Amino acid sequence: MVTWARVRYRVAQFFTTFWTSFRPVDVAYAARHLDPALLRLFRRMSRPEQHHGIAICRTLEARGHSDPDLLVAALLHDVGKIQAPPRLWDRVIAVLGEHFAPQRAACWSQGEPRGLRRGLVVRRMHPEWGALLAEEANATPRAVALIRRHHELAGEDLELAALQAMDSY
Repeated sequence: MVTWARVRYRVAQFFTTFWTSFRPVDVAYAARHLDPALLRLFRRMSRPEQHHGIAICRTLEARGHSDPDLLVAALLHDVGKIQAPPRLWDRVIAVLGEHFAPQRAACWSQGEPRGLRRGLVVRRMHPEWGALLAEEANATPRAVALIRRHHELAGEDLELAALQAMDSY
């Protein structure tokens, strides 16, 4: 069932992504939380993804979170998308596919990120791709795990739950 709140969220997400493509990124803020290798990785992300990571990190800090691994994961949780940057229509297809045909979308998310399945594959694979990239850049094992699991059930992991709660807005 589609709710108006979800529709408003997706419309706002679209316009936010569009406008952040033109706004400068506060790289100095990210540099306070990332070592040089991780900052280079952060800078490879698209501008909207950088803004998104910074917004999540700032919100977590404002809510009292100070764990360095959580803040690194907040900034880099979507870094895996640099492996196959999703285009606007890829994102639309993924959202609509997961909503209206979740079983088919799960099947279509397998394989290479090509054609109409690209957005679904990126949605499924970017946490693993991002974890591998962060690991190669010497992120801590905990930060890597948070990046890898940011779309999984949090269970008892309070930091993962906090990251997921901010990522859903």
